[in-house]
Amino acid sequence: MSDARKSPIKDKPLRQPAQSLEEERRTLWSDKVEPYLLQALMFVVLAILEWWRYYKDMKPSPIVFTAVAIVAVAFGFWQFFKIRPRMRALLQGIEGEKVVGQYLERLREKGYDVFHDIVAPGFNIDHVLIGPAGVMTIETKTWSKPLKGEARIKFDGEKLLAGSLAPDRDPVQQARAQAAWLRNSLAESTGKTFDVRPVVLFPGWFIEKPADVRSDVWVLEPKALPAFLDHEASQLDARDAKLAAFHLSRFIRSVERQNDSKLA
Repeated sequence: MSDARKSPIKDKPLRQPAQSLEEERRTLWSDKVEPYLLQALMFVVLAILEWWRYYKDMKPSPIVFTAVAIVAVAFGFWQFFKIRPRMRALLQGIEGEKVVGQYLERLREKGYDVFHDIVAPGFNIDHVLIGPAGVMTIETKTWSKPLKGEARIKFDGEKLLAGSLAPDRDPVQQARAQAAWLRNSLAESTGKTFDVRPVVLFPGWFIEKPADVRSDVWVLEPKALPAFLDHEASQLDARDAKLAAFHLSRFIRSVERQNDSKLA
């Protein structure tokens, strides 16, 4: 009997909520902080060694090593505090995507397929829903809330404001671009055109939108999404939903295989 073996798992598991953000955060730490902290630790150890030699009357020269250790430690901490805001923002984004992802998982009971962290060329889609109400791309925005006053998003159907401030990057246009990409991708792989609705979710924020405004983009607090889905006319029959979900899962796994081959 041959000793050659292989894994019984044919395909990698589908991606988890916030996986791209977690990968970016790990890379940021390993590239921008960890090497400098390890370097600083090395010089601290050398300085301690020299002081030990000094007390043992072994003709030490601890001043030089101490000076180098101080510089290394200072640089390591400077590097850490430099990227700390980005690390905190990534952590907040990770938590937000995971919370929303767990919330979306409940929709499986209503006949929806749920996908997380779809890596597309040059960007990623936080979540995709495929089910009776159609195909939807979901962008999660875990924005920090003000310490005082209301956390209110104002949406006029085209643009939104967080309080009185416009965001640096327009989430509405971002969501539309994601939906357009998925629409084209599914059309290319299935030969069918699926309407894809862009959705932007703001955990913990109150969404203010005039009742008479109609928009192709849903801007919602996550808890409001199920009600919007329930009131949406059925867009997909079970066969088309299964087709779209199959082709999207195949795309996700093909990207994962390509990434694995690059690391091999």
